Order: sequence, then structure tokens, then C-alpha cells
Amino acid sequence: MSHVISEAERVGFERPAFERITRPVYFRRPERESGLIAPLSLPMEKLKIHGGQPLAGEVLISGAKNAALPILAASLLTGDELRVANVPQLADIGTLTRLLRGMGVRIEHDGTQVTLRADAVTQAEAPYELVKTMRASILVLGPLIARFGRARVSLPGGCAIGARPVDQHLKGLAALGAELRIAGGYIVADQPTRRRLRGTRVVTDIVTVTGTENLMMAATLASGHTVLENAAREPEVVDLANCLIAMGARICGAGTDRIEIEGVETLHGAAHTVMPDRIETGSFLVAVAASGQHGNADVLLRNTAPWSLDAVLDKLRETGANIEHSGNGDNGAPRRKEQIRGHWIRVRARGRPRAVSLRTAPYPAFPTDMQAQFMALNCIADGVGRITETIFENRFMHVPELARLGADIAVEGNTALVQGKPTLSGAHVMATDLRASASLVIAGLVAEGETQIDRIYHLDRGYEKMEQKLAALGARIERVK
Repeated sequence: MSHVISEAERVGFERPAFERITRPVYFRRPERESGLIAPLSLPMEKLKIHGGQPLAGEVLISGAKNAALPILAASLLTGDELRVANVPQLADIGTLTRLLRGMGVRIEHDGTQVTLRADAVTQAEAPYELVKTMRASILVLGPLIARFGRARVSLPGGCAIGARPVDQHLKGLAALGAELRIAGGYIVADQPTRRRLRGTRVVTDIVTVTGTENLMMAATLASGHTVLENAAREPEVVDLANCLIAMGARICGAGTDRIEIEGVETLHGAAHTVMPDRIETGSFLVAVAASGQHGNADVLLRNTAPWSLDAVLDKLRETGANIEHSGNGDNGAPRRKEQIRGHWIRVRARGRPRAVSLRTAPYPAFPTDMQAQFMALNCIADGVGRITETIFENRFMHVPELARLGADIAVEGNTALVQGKPTLSGAHVMATDLRASASLVIAGLVAEGETQIDRIYHLDRGYEKMEQKLAALGARIERVK
């Protein structure tokens, strides 16, 4: 059986004419409905940074948030115990574990190890109160339908960085035999007969990471053979596939654009170690490269995945940074926990970096999640950098905040031209999304004077104790209320 998904509808937006950004007037502040405003119960913390220090020392990279989230959701596919190691301690992880606990999943934390058992799930619902803060909550949809035949999952929220429709998830699950409807802002699946999903061929018209993960998880318990065409190739998809295989799933092709799954009756418990976070790694690498203009910057990053960062490392070398890293494992990706923890990257930089141009695209091309960080580096680089964003249509929300620090950036549509300046000046700025917050931290580290960053709950969604790790490298940074 073949099912070809029609082209996804895109949300249009007006692009401003080519103009130099000198103040935030050109960008509308996001409203509360976007999910950007922190809940009133959270303390409104901020970061205070005194820039001008080169970074030096060692830093341990945490587990990948974007791998840990689907792996934790995969616990719903079995009633046995799933032990997951190297789980980062992040706000988004906390949100998902609260969501799973609300369904009846038993969860125990021991540092960075999480043990889950979904043998007494009482509710197949993901409420709006939790889903609105994190789009990855949609990842419970596939497992719930596959194992229980029912689900009620709120349409997702998360960062307001553009339209990220879930239609690919829904059409793919429908092709697998799920009966779905939208009611009251919820995705509802209710199959009274609880019949198994059935294998099929699904061709998505866009590359979607969470869509690939949702469909791959659902297909593990479907009857027959499933083929996912135009699948996402991200390392986090491979990490999820490795976990599912350890649980008894039959999957091949993960890491390519064609994944094949032979469904099984049940999955069993397993132990899995989450891969290192390549975006946290890249963010620290950029911070070190940028700080080199203030002296000898030299940092060793441990627990890394160099094979997942080829595009980022190439761009860093273009800036003039010296990059060394440990060797690759088989086919570029180590399989054992010991191999993963043994990998490292060393970055050294001195002097003003060179500006670089880049274009975001799905893996293995340059990741959209590193775009904002490189823009911050370009702000103090020698030359002009051209940054083109092709994944999200609203991912330049950090531009007006960088402009408050003195950055010289011109935006036309999905392209930003960044004219590097010798220095930035500290100012009071506001984080607008997860990766934008990291770009403001990098800019604050190299700016003269004091920078204060508000709304750092965005940062806490994806970076574990970032200010503590930077302070250990010599940065003058602290969290204040």
C-alpha cells in the first residue's frame, strides 16, 4: 500500500524591504499566545554578563535534548522498564516527564539517569497546559496510538520561530490506519477495536524530524512493513532508532532518507545512553571562537559527537579558529557509551574572527539551530557575513536584540547581512526563543561593559547550567533575579 502526502500548506508572512537594523522597531514583540511569555509562577531570572574575557579550560557537554525527548516518549511503547542515561537536566525534560507521569508512567531520576515504566498508563492525554510550552510533546502521539489505540494530544506550542505544522504527523499516522480528528484544539484518536496500525509507505513532502520520529515509533508496533521516504537524517533520529532497536524494534536505514520498519507484536525494556548534544557543543565552540578577540581562547569540550558537526566545524575553521577532535567510530558514529564519552573537540582562537556566510538546511547541511550563534559571532567579525535561513520563516527575532548591543545587521526576507564591528556595547536585551538566547549570551561575552538578558527561561529549555559552565571557563557571568 502506498500513501503519498500532499504538499504542506505554508503560512505566509510579510518580509520587510532591505533595511539596516538599528533598533527593534522593525520587529513586533511576540504576544502571550505565542507561548513566549513565561508562566507567572516562574521567577523572572536574568543573566548578567561582563564581557571581555577569553574562554579557557574544559567543559563537559550534556546529553542531547532533541534525542532525549523522543527516547523518553518511546517508554510508552512498552510496559517494561526503560533505563536512559546521559539525560540533560533541562526545563523541556521536566515538562515531558511531568506529562508522562500524568499519564501514569512511573519515573525515577538518579542524576542524569532516568528510569521509566509505562505498565500502568491510565490516561492517554497530553493537556494543553503542558503541550503549549513545548512542541516536542507531540512525540507522545505515535506511541499512544500504536500501543493503546487512543490518544488526546493538544496541538503544540513552543518557540515562536515560525510555522511548524504537524500535518505531516497526522497524515502519516492516518496512512498507517489511525483514525484521527481535531476537536477543541486537540488531536483525538479513538479506535474502539484497538486494532493494530498497518504498515505502509509514507512519502513526506517536507523533511520533518519530529514527524519522522513519531512515525518511526508508531510503525514499530504496526503489522507488516513500513517505509518512510524523505525521512529526516539527523543524528537524533539515529539515536532514537538505536534505542528502539535495543527495545526489540526492527529498523534499518536510520540516518538516510529512507527508513524501513518491520513491525513487531511488542517491545521490551532496554538500557540506552543519549548521544551528546551537538547544538550545545556548537554553541560553546562559537563562544570560544568569538572570545578569542580578547586574548588566547583555548577550550577542550568532552563528551562530544564530532561526526555530527561537520558543517559547523567547517564554518568555524573558516573564521580562523583552530579545531582538533578525536577520531570517528565505525561509519562516523560510535555505538558504545564508552566511545561516546571518550570523544572530544578542542578549539583555539586568538584575534578577531573572519566573517562567514552560511545557509541553513536539513542535516547534514548547516543546522538552523546554530544560525543565531554564528550571527552573534559575525557581529564582531572582520568582514561581512551573509546568513540565509531556509527552515523557519521567523527565525531572525534575535536581530533587534543584537542591534541593541550595537550590531550592524540588514535583513531582506530570509537573508541577513551582518557587517562585523570591532566591538559591541553591553545593553539590556531580551531572549525571544531558545537559540536566540544563546546568541545573546555569546554577544554579551564579547561586548564591552555589562549585558543583562531577560527571559532566560528560554535558555533553560535547552542548555544545562550554561552560566555555570561558562563561568568555569573564565566568563564573568551570573544568574540574578
